[in-house]
Parts: sequence; C-alpha cells; structure tokens
Amino acid sequence: MSSLNQDQIARRDRMGLLARAEPSRLEKLFPEIPVHELLRAPEAGAVMVRGRVGASGGPFNLGEMTVTRCSLRLEGGAVGHAYVQGRDKSHALRAAALDALGEAGSEQVAPILNALCAEEAARRTERAEKAAATKVEFFTMVRGEDQ
Repeated sequence: MSSLNQDQIARRDRMGLLARAEPSRLEKLFPEIPVHELLRAPEAGAVMVRGRVGASGGPFNLGEMTVTRCSLRLEGGAVGHAYVQGRDKSHALRAAALDALGEAGSEQVAPILNALCAEEAARRTERAEKAAATKVEFFTMVRGEDQ
C-alpha cells in the first residue's frame, strides 16, 4: 500500500512525464521560462541504475546513466525540481519550471501536460503495434505415436 497522497502522486506523474518528454517538443510547448532564482543550476552527473533478478528477486547494479538535475524558485515562491536523462540542461530547466508552476497551481501547465501525455500514449501504442507485428505463434503438431 502506498503512503503517498493524491498531490504527491500527481506531482510524481507530472515530473515523470516532463522527464520523458522530447526536449525539442517541450521547448516548443514552453518556449519562455518564467523569471526564477536557481537553487541548483542544471548540472550533469551519473546515477546507478539497479534491476532485480526476475523482477522480484535480489537487486543488482545494471550500470550507470547520465542525468541532469535542476532546482529553481519562481517569483511567487513555488519551488520546482527536475531530473532528466542525458545532458540537456535546458530540458532540466524547463521541466523544473513546469514542476514549480504545477505546484503553484498555474493553469498554464495543464495544456502542456495534456499534449505531452497524448504524444507519449501515441508513441507507446506505435511501439506496441510494432512489437505485436513480430509476434511468433508456436504450435505443436500431434504425431501418430502421441495419440
């Protein structure tokens, strides 16, 4: 059972969607970053990615991944954070600004998130259709001595 409340779940989902967004698309949807104070300037680093044997067994280190993180405070006092894959500092800055706007209850964020969500769903559907096209059905023929 999760101990997160609805606001925390919404923020987690919003931050994940912003992190997975294509940086060029996010820049088109959100070209102007509002006035802000950087609490942690965008900086690249590495994190260890962990996996589990058989998805439920013991954990193991899969390898390192490059991420960029950023934290900022908007003029109104709302704070936003972002961790994005790769080294794109502007992606991290935009994601942190949108996180802060979302925390402040800005109506500007909803259309951007809706567009990103729809595009992500379309990408997942396309990927699933491509995978389904490669599915192989195996069957066993009954031989005479097996009857």
